[in-house]
Amino acid sequence: MSEEIKKFFTTYTDFVTKVTSDPSIDLDTLKKSFDGIEANSSIKTPRLLTAALGLGSETGEFVEIVKKMFLQGKPPSEDNIFHMKRELGDIMWYWVTACAALDLDPYEVINENQEKLAARYGEKFEVGRSEVRKEGDL
Repeated sequence: MSEEIKKFFTTYTDFVTKVTSDPSIDLDTLKKSFDGIEANSSIKTPRLLTAALGLGSETGEFVEIVKKMFLQGKPPSEDNIFHMKRELGDIMWYWVTACAALDLDPYEVINENQEKLAARYGEKFEVGRSEVRKEGDL
């Protein structure tokens, strides 16, 4: 590897460190963040962390199968559909874990999502409504 490339990565690594939050690089600060969240809210931090990491990884596994089907010629076979079904089950498990961590009723979460999307789209999806939203519509 050339010295120029090594210097670039060293410089970039230094930059990344400078713009990274303290809890992201220091364990004691991370522990204080956990303690502060637990002390000042009803959030169950271990469950929320488990849910967030699990949702990311299981969603990635589902996306990997879809990617291989659409972009790499993997057949939409019963085995692949079964595998996606199992990943969706894992996603649901972590989703319910997130609801429990935040003390949310899963039914209410689904209902809130339905109300949000109905207000945004009405009876039919329109691209303009997905790109240009009302104030406060995330």
